[in-house]
Amino acid sequence: MLHEILLSLSGQPSSLFSFQTEEDAVSEETFPLLSPPEKALLSSLARLSRLHAELRAHTARICSSHHSVICRAVSTATRSHHLGAFQKKILEVEKAILVEDSGYVGGYGIVPLATVVGEFAPWTRRLEWLWEIARFVQPMSKRDNSRSCTGASLIDHLRGESQTGYVDIEEMALHLIGAAETAWMRQLSTWLLYGNLPILGKSDFFIQKASTRENERPVSVAQFVIHTNLVPQFVSPHTAASILFIGKTLNLIRAKRGPSSGHPSEDLLTSPVTLHSEHINYLAELKSPISASRMSTAVDSIRLALSQSTLSKLLPLPKILEILSLLHDFLLLRRGEFAAALVSHADARLRERQRRPDNMVSRHIVLDSLDGLAIKEGDVATALTNTWIELYSLQNEEDPVDDELDLARELVRLSVKPKERGQPPGLSTGAGAELVAETSSVSFDDLLFPTPTSLLLHVRPPLDLFLSASDITIYSKVHSYLLSIRRAHIHLGDMWKHTTLRRSFPSPWGPPRSNSRFGQSRIRMGRERENTRLTQMRAIWATSSASLFVLSEIGSFFQGEVINGSWQHFREWIEAGESDTASFSGSRPGTATSSKTRNFGHTMAADESSEESKPEALSPRRHDPESLTAAHRRYLYSLVQALFINDTPFTKALRTLLARIDHFIALVIRLESIQRNMDLETDEGVVDALIDYAGEEREVWQALRAARGDVERGINEVVARLRDIDDSRAEEGRMMFEPTGSWTMAQANDCSYVPRKAAGVDRLLMKLDFGTSMGN
Repeated sequence: MLHEILLSLSGQPSSLFSFQTEEDAVSEETFPLLSPPEKALLSSLARLSRLHAELRAHTARICSSHHSVICRAVSTATRSHHLGAFQKKILEVEKAILVEDSGYVGGYGIVPLATVVGEFAPWTRRLEWLWEIARFVQPMSKRDNSRSCTGASLIDHLRGESQTGYVDIEEMALHLIGAAETAWMRQLSTWLLYGNLPILGKSDFFIQKASTRENERPVSVAQFVIHTNLVPQFVSPHTAASILFIGKTLNLIRAKRGPSSGHPSEDLLTSPVTLHSEHINYLAELKSPISASRMSTAVDSIRLALSQSTLSKLLPLPKILEILSLLHDFLLLRRGEFAAALVSHADARLRERQRRPDNMVSRHIVLDSLDGLAIKEGDVATALTNTWIELYSLQNEEDPVDDELDLARELVRLSVKPKERGQPPGLSTGAGAELVAETSSVSFDDLLFPTPTSLLLHVRPPLDLFLSASDITIYSKVHSYLLSIRRAHIHLGDMWKHTTLRRSFPSPWGPPRSNSRFGQSRIRMGRERENTRLTQMRAIWATSSASLFVLSEIGSFFQGEVINGSWQHFREWIEAGESDTASFSGSRPGTATSSKTRNFGHTMAADESSEESKPEALSPRRHDPESLTAAHRRYLYSLVQALFINDTPFTKALRTLLARIDHFIALVIRLESIQRNMDLETDEGVVDALIDYAGEEREVWQALRAARGDVERGINEVVARLRDIDDSRAEEGRMMFEPTGSWTMAQANDCSYVPRKAAGVDRLLMKLDFGTSMGN
């Protein structure tokens, strides 16, 4: 029976134990003479035999079929090391019995069964724990088999299991952690040292290629994203971002040096990457279990060495400043002529589409909405093209060549958003994606055209190392937000250009016709009509002035205090890092209105900051492009907060006000058209028998009174929400635009940039209150 026991423990089928059922019991048919105590002792060995056999079969399936290399490595370590140790223990017991060791064999050659059971008693707990790990990697039931175990989740699970009171379980867990982390480090070293994704287990690595959709243009350099569910817990978000940055850099350098690169000038920017031995030593010194601090130190050392050698040529600081200045001038609307021209040509395109026969609407319907117009990609592209033509026409021979305008025309794209569109590549994960998720869901991209459109910047390598897709998405959201305010401001200002609404036009008759009785009657009738209309229009002009004042103050606060001030502060921080002098301005910097005065304004701001600021010790990481990326993301976060884009009630109130203003302006323009036709009918005898202009005028006046009330309520709602924002931030007792969120905490140790604190909402409210009191 001892041979049957040892064979069964080795995983061989035996007639001693009955495995037809789930219960671990001794077969009654084969050994009917066993006593109950002996059966009780053998039940624990039956459990060991079953666990050993199932573990060998299950780990073999994992090693042959699982998609994760890390899971395969753990299963292989379980089979070869731990199950091998159990098999070795069986051989030791068998050898001791055969040589009649006194520790096992008693008098008359009797081997006590309790002694054999006692030798294998500690292995019951060990094999049960290994069986739980094997089932965690690949569950037995089909219902749970859909949940695929990843290498990161297995490493995190093993690290949690190592925190136990059993010494043997802790040693086994640490050994499996070492096997898992060794497999993971092999994947990581391929990416960190060469910029290549691992060949084996590519789908289980936390960095993967971004999926390219059909409606997206193919790119020459592959795009990569981080999948947070595949990142182990000992890798911090900042370290994961650094790993992505290093691999993308190496991948880009290899692509530029490849034969597919058709730009010789770009090849000169790259130099061969030297694989220093100390970089390999940094990774080799990481011992299992890997600590987050040592992992971060090794990755940062490789990143800094790479930045100082290769990235200084591949991604120089002037190129970063150039693209940031372009984003500030065009997507953040520092160039007011660009916003005005874009709104003008978009309106012209809409009017042209309305004149087409297939888009004609009955004149009895007030055109308060343009939802019926079908805007195509060509209409949007034509509006942007005409905008560039107008901007070029504003230049003269005395002006220097505007290289920034040429670059903007090449990179900036205005396109129609598809109705069903997922997140762009690189937006599903990462710090920038968290910032996009924190912004309000209220959309402003359907105000320039009835169809949602987006102004995006085409980021070409190597600038994609600095600007991610989520950053461009934030800039596009801010652009739509600011442009909608500027558009409503322009349209309200254009209402005063409608001459017939403000004064008598054309002028009354003069002598000799005015001296006749008919002429005097005609002039008297015209004066009464004009006086009546002017009296009715006073409330309309008052509402228009109030709306214009509110939008003007909000737009000035956003553009001058928030955007331009933050940009001046951020640019000074970048340039201070280059010149090894740091100065942070506490005053409000001036804003430039043209490319000629930009340098002058920057010089004045630098002079003011040098007088008021204190010198700070510079960190050498200022020159690191990834540190600049973290600082730029903080800069974006401060803009989102300062512009209230993450405040859903405010954006909803502002969006409602802008829609009501559009409806209000459309009604006023419609009223002007009706009154002009009525004057032609009364004064010149031009009669249209199919249209009742008097009835239409009454309907429009009724709708106009209701629209005026809606606009005034919208203004009150916007101002009330601004008061709520001011009160809530004062009650919380924090800084006005203090960065919050997990991504800022993750990058706090690596980025020394502190965003500029703009003026509070109370300053904007003071201006609005002063204007309201003066208006009353």
